Amino acid sequence: MDQKEPYRPSDRQLVERVLSGNTRAFGMIIKDTETLVAQIVFRMIAGHDQRRDVAQDIYVKVFQKLESFRFQSKLSTWIARIAYNTCINQLEKNKSTPSLLVDQILYETSSEDDTSHWEPADASDLVDELIQEEFSGLLQSALERLPPLYKLLITLYHQQELSYHQICEIVALPEGTVKSYLFRARRMLRDRIQTIYNQGI
Repeated sequence: MDQKEPYRPSDRQLVERVLSGNTRAFGMIIKDTETLVAQIVFRMIAGHDQRRDVAQDIYVKVFQKLESFRFQSKLSTWIARIAYNTCINQLEKNKSTPSLLVDQILYETSSEDDTSHWEPADASDLVDELIQEEFSGLLQSALERLPPLYKLLITLYHQQELSYHQICEIVALPEGTVKSYLFRARRMLRDRIQTIYNQGI
């Protein structure tokens, strides 16, 4: 006899319980989103201690702002947006401002790379093969060399399997821009993987 799926409260129920003083409900929110938040923090922030502090700051902000959540998106997406903004603020404190992050991306992008040229990469692409191998050491090494936003987009799309719509809500960029940046990130990743691979031969 098939076992029934365990009951899970809806986003609205969890939020209402937290706002009424139920700390266990907030624990459930943390448990449901900690992997996504950890991925965002890990891709954008360097250093174990700083990552831990940023992650704590994120959930403090989530708790403080929960009353303002209007259920216009999934709760996890809203929390991911807070995580992204918190990381951007931390990078700004580290003397790497959001504008510099964008400049770094644009600097590494040729003029021919506009969004009209975006198309999904071929399924046989080396990057796809490595992604299917659960982020191998080779992929991880190449990924760490990408700009923070590119690392994040690769992670959200390929590892967290978020939709373009969800990613756009998190990083506050138009879908065409997200697709274009993701295409560029994959190409940079492929080139760097190929370079690392060739050096090892």
